[in-house]
Amino acid sequence: MNRRDFLLGTAASAGALGAAGWGAASAAAAQQLTIQPARFAFREKPTEGLVSLLPDAPPSVLYGEQGKPMRLRVRNGTPDYTAMHWHGLRVANAMDGVPYLTQMPIAGGGSFDYAFTPPDAGTYWYHPHCMTMAQMAHGLTGVMVIKEAEDPGFDSDQVVNLRDFRLDDQGAFLPHYTARGAARAGTFGNVLTANWLQAPVYDHPAGGLVRLRVVNSDTTRIYKLHLSTDQARIIAWDGHPVEMDLPLPSAGAPLLVGPGQRVDFAVRMPAGEGQTASLLAELPGQSARTMAQLRSAGANLGRDLRELKRLPANPVSRPDLAKADVHDFVFGWTPEGGPPNDGYCGSMGYSFWSINRTPWAGDAAKGTGPLAVLERGRTYVLRLRNESPNLHPIHLHGLAFVPIRSNLRRLPPLVTDTMLLLKDEVAEIALVADNPGDWAFHCHVIEHQKTGLAGYIRVV
Repeated sequence: MNRRDFLLGTAASAGALGAAGWGAASAAAAQQLTIQPARFAFREKPTEGLVSLLPDAPPSVLYGEQGKPMRLRVRNGTPDYTAMHWHGLRVANAMDGVPYLTQMPIAGGGSFDYAFTPPDAGTYWYHPHCMTMAQMAHGLTGVMVIKEAEDPGFDSDQVVNLRDFRLDDQGAFLPHYTARGAARAGTFGNVLTANWLQAPVYDHPAGGLVRLRVVNSDTTRIYKLHLSTDQARIIAWDGHPVEMDLPLPSAGAPLLVGPGQRVDFAVRMPAGEGQTASLLAELPGQSARTMAQLRSAGANLGRDLRELKRLPANPVSRPDLAKADVHDFVFGWTPEGGPPNDGYCGSMGYSFWSINRTPWAGDAAKGTGPLAVLERGRTYVLRLRNESPNLHPIHLHGLAFVPIRSNLRRLPPLVTDTMLLLKDEVAEIALVADNPGDWAFHCHVIEHQKTGLAGYIRVV
């Protein structure tokens, strides 16, 4: 048995031991989540073949509280393997939901008990990490809200989960990826939705303060977003509070939000009943599209954005750049082709992409060592070089990092877990390796991930 086999075995056992350790009463208190077939009417005829936690609606918003234990029993009600990842949450490695790296896949009819205590408040999300492309493309992406220990003072809260679907005129699924798309920017859907709805309208108190949580859970699309109102400000990015004033995006300068990324706005609702504030997306060759609307209802509360204090910082270790070691990572196409990803957790049959010029061979492939080994407690700078013309949202599991410099733009020092690399960009990010384990490191354009642009970093 080699070290990686040992780690896989102990990770799977830890999940089972954790479930047994709860006892009957604790296990009964766990929230039950069943991944199941679903149907939903995006168009006149309902779409079959969706995957959700509910039979006729998008996956539920899951709620937790900072510093309080969460217990989630995920049952697989489909015939395909699956595993659930909690994107952005800094949890113990055995609870991260990556097949063969932290746990065995969940077979049809099986279940896995996830137990963790979120150290950070903010907006996060969840999705499968086995059969990733198929299950995400068919709907299995949901939002997770971790509430602050103290009420930040909003009158209401609104989650907007952005994602698109590839459907024909009858509402049936088109193929969820193409080889051409996978080798380029990805395969885009043609039905753009917010919470599975097209331009939904949500009522909130007139003149009140709304926390608008926008999540890009798409498999491919990079959104260019702005609001129709200037009575707003950005208060959190990728779950973590912002510690400086950021410019509010506009039609001329929209905010790029890549797959996996999140942005929280504080929005002051219009004073008049029936007036709206809209979330807008800029699409190539089209006028701005309304993704969702907030509509004022009731008497004017007369709130002011200046009443809100900055959100309290999450307990993230800050890098000491004076003592940092540097690791280089090159993201690009696969040189001379390469073996296709293995089929245990879904194969697309191609290998187009690579990290450090080596494509990821697959979740269960043998001989795939870590991209880097980091010592626990030390500061590191990761230099990310994009050698392709395509954009890549690079996501690191289990750890939080801070962008520090780029050859193309000024990067605000926002605590994050996903870095959107631009064409030909070389960006440096800094982190403290404070969470031990093997942590997946990949592009969140899922077609890129599943055709080679993936690996893992080990913290020892």
